[in-house]
Amino acid sequence: MAIARFPGLVIDCPDAGALAAFYGALLGWNVKVDGDWAEIRPDDGSDCISFQQVDGYRAPEWPGQAVPQQMHLDLMVQDLDEGEKVAVGLGAAKADSQPGTTFRVFLDPARHPFCLCVD
Repeated sequence: MAIARFPGLVIDCPDAGALAAFYGALLGWNVKVDGDWAEIRPDDGSDCISFQQVDGYRAPEWPGQAVPQQMHLDLMVQDLDEGEKVAVGLGAAKADSQPGTTFRVFLDPARHPFCLCVD
C-alpha cells in the first residue's frame, strides 16, 4: 500500500515567479507565486511543479558537468519545430549540443536543461 500521493518536482532557481511564469506559459498551466516560492498546476490540479528561489543559485552547465544539471524535464510535443518556436519565444535558448533526432534540448531562463520530445 502506498504511503504517499501526488509526487511533486521542486526546481531551485534565482527567481521563482519568473521561472514559474515561463513553464506555466509553456504548458498552459496556472501560476501561483508566494514570495520566494511558486507553483504551476493544470486546471484540474492533477499535477504540480514548484519553484524555490535560492540565494547563490548556480546554473547547471549542459552538456558539461562542472555544475551538474541535477534534473531535467521532458515535455511531449506534437511538432518539434512548432514547439521550438514557442519555447524560444517564451525565453528558452536552444542548446548548442543536440544529441538526438526525436527530441531537442533547450535551456530555460534559469539555464536548466529541458527537452521537447516527440517520442
